[in-house]
Amino acid sequence: MTNQTFIKEILSQKYQSIARAISIIENNDSINIDSILSGIYNKTGNAYRIGITGPPGAGKSSITNEIIKLLSSDKKIAVLSVDPTSPFTGGAILGDRIRMIEHYDNPNVFIRSLGSRGSKGGLADNISLIGDVLDAAGFDIIIFETVGVGQIELDVMEASDTTVVVLVPESGDDIQILKAGMMEIADIFVINKSDRAGSEKINLSLNNFLSIIPKDEGKWSPKIVKTSVYDKYGFDELLVLISERQSYLESSGEKTQKSQNRYIHQVKNVISKKLTDFFWNDEKKKILKSELKKTVNKRKNPLILAKDLLDG
Repeated sequence: MTNQTFIKEILSQKYQSIARAISIIENNDSINIDSILSGIYNKTGNAYRIGITGPPGAGKSSITNEIIKLLSSDKKIAVLSVDPTSPFTGGAILGDRIRMIEHYDNPNVFIRSLGSRGSKGGLADNISLIGDVLDAAGFDIIIFETVGVGQIELDVMEASDTTVVVLVPESGDDIQILKAGMMEIADIFVINKSDRAGSEKINLSLNNFLSIIPKDEGKWSPKIVKTSVYDKYGFDELLVLISERQSYLESSGEKTQKSQNRYIHQVKNVISKKLTDFFWNDEKKKILKSELKKTVNKRKNPLILAKDLLDG
């Protein structure tokens, strides 16, 4: 298949070619990534990108599943679900697709699981570039679902237009909620499994938390919605909030700002990787290995060695 045909198939929403493009980006095949982005980038900028994050077991996949059910009749939806990669084997279970198996024969839905591959922010490396492929392919909504590692998932904010933070009654006491770094990134809070005891307590905690955040006139203020997959309520209200947030982004110009921030982040990320690869030539690797062979009391301290490597 020629590159021109490959790009044409991506833009025509051929799922096999989209999947191939995602694999190329996942594997950091820089030559082919450049070729893909050159062919599709000017077609991006139309999709609504939603990040869904929260602690493990909060029900993120269940909420994604409900969103798909309600929107896929007239919207093209792509889901990128990131599963944790083992630091020991490098493997990932990629189990979130199992929870959404009922949508596999839906022509309006594309679901792809990705391994986090050690990315500490909760999303796989290059996730925004993969989002660009799906955007160019004509999906109306792209959902990024993170691994749920808690306080270090801030890169979901970089990848998304709207960030949905999912909590459950068992998410923790008031202090733990206030400490969680992801609390500051939420555009919409979902109290899932709110049929359980304790949902009112976490609702009160969230409202108290939001009441102390300074509010700028004309700016979006985070909203709270209670949902229950078991009792089947709250999802229509969640979709209303997601739609209202989309309207706000477009009318305020914030969608453009978010797109620009993603662009800056992507450029910096590429430069950082290129510089790192360029820096670690064979000679510098040899120096580092040589230092490791010494006993601890004979080694240079890390700051001195780093300075020597940089100066060299």
